[in-house]
Amino acid sequence: MNTTVNIIGVLYGITLVLAAFIRGNRILESMRVDGLVMPNPTEGSRPVNLLLGLLVAGYAAYSLLKG
Repeated sequence: MNTTVNIIGVLYGITLVLAAFIRGNRILESMRVDGLVMPNPTEGSRPVNLLLGLLVAGYAAYSLLKG
């Protein structure tokens, strides 16, 4: 179970990093954290996805490799 959760975490982190750079993709746009939290996300709020994506993917990868 822990392995599955960590793999999903790595995939979601990668998705967030891709959402920071790729524009116009419906799947990536719907997974953006700034789009879920902020009422009016802009292009200026895209770096939030990069930061959170690196944090989520890094922590999940660390947990996956440690455990």
